[in-house]
Amino acid sequence: MAEFVWEARGRTGEIRKGTMEAENEAAVQNRLRAQQLNPTRVKKKGAQLSFNLSFGSGVEPKDLVKFIRQFATMIDAGLPLVQCLEILSNQEPNKIFQAALRDIKNTVEQGATFSDALRRHPKIFDDLFVNLVQAGEVGGILDSILNRLAIYIEKRVKLARQVRGALAYPIAVIIIMIVVMVVLMSFVIPSFETMFAEFGAKDALPQLTKIVIAASKAFVTYLPLIIVLTVAGVVGGVYFYRSPAGKRMVHRVLLKLPIIGPVMQKIAVARFARTLGTLLGSGVPILDALDIVAKTAGNVVVEEGLMYSRQKISEGKNMAEPLGEMQVFPGMVVQMVAVGEQTGALDTMLNKIADFYEEEVDVAVSALTSLLEPLLMVVVGGMVGVVLISMYLPIFDLAGKVKAE
Repeated sequence: MAEFVWEARGRTGEIRKGTMEAENEAAVQNRLRAQQLNPTRVKKKGAQLSFNLSFGSGVEPKDLVKFIRQFATMIDAGLPLVQCLEILSNQEPNKIFQAALRDIKNTVEQGATFSDALRRHPKIFDDLFVNLVQAGEVGGILDSILNRLAIYIEKRVKLARQVRGALAYPIAVIIIMIVVMVVLMSFVIPSFETMFAEFGAKDALPQLTKIVIAASKAFVTYLPLIIVLTVAGVVGGVYFYRSPAGKRMVHRVLLKLPIIGPVMQKIAVARFARTLGTLLGSGVPILDALDIVAKTAGNVVVEEGLMYSRQKISEGKNMAEPLGEMQVFPGMVVQMVAVGEQTGALDTMLNKIADFYEEEVDVAVSALTSLLEPLLMVVVGGMVGVVLISMYLPIFDLAGKVKAE
């Protein structure tokens, strides 16, 4: 099918514009008339040469939240679905998102449901998004579901921002430390060695200075080999992580590390509880909800445990028992889930768990950052200090000999 640019007048005489995919101009005109629009111009859209280089979906979470909020407001005000999509697509500055919204609008115009149209763009609208919208369509509460979805995305982004913020400082310090050490080993220490040789003190250097100079020579000599081994290690690590067994091993180790492990566990619990609570509260069946939660868990160990729980629930068991067998979720979480099942308020209980553990993640991340900052400063200061002391010791010895003479 070709894409056509159309212009039409509404019932009150207002000018409407848009794009539509159809077999020919007559099909576009018939579809516009079916929407009570009088077409004034229909023209086939010319071919455009464009290059889009993007990673991921190309749509930021903030753009998605803005779209959801505006769309929910329009639906609540009684505007037709197609008109909402047309207005939002025309005012969307993100070209990738704009093209997706126009495709969704055209798909809905052709008779598909809104959720089916969203499924055509899985990089932007994941299974959780689509299933929640589908539940809203079936229950006739699409505006409420969209507002709930916007809150969920905002909380998920906040949680991810906390984790990224905690990792940003240590990563920056480690990179600076590596750059500084490379400069010292490659340029500064060889300069001092040349100066010591000119003074004739090369053989009478302190032991610490000899060790540092020897390390500098080895680093410069084997630098190409070090680079090759580093690149090979990174590539090998990436391939290992991409394999199912490698990813499972890494995720299992992360959950058991002394300091990082508890933080990763709290993040997993908060994500599980928030996602499942949002799905169940929106009317999604529990088996479908657990399937979606497992896919968005972000940890293979948690994902496998949730799929195991899903299987047990399909066999007639409750949720709390298989969750306890996972040995990932704390006992308090398992007990609260059991109470939620018994009282019929599982979604409310899960949202309370999510609120609690999101606060716990905030506290844990702050504590981890406070611990890493002085530790990294001691390591960086110690390494640079050893190099400087080793280089200045011979200078102090030479100055003492000159003063004695």
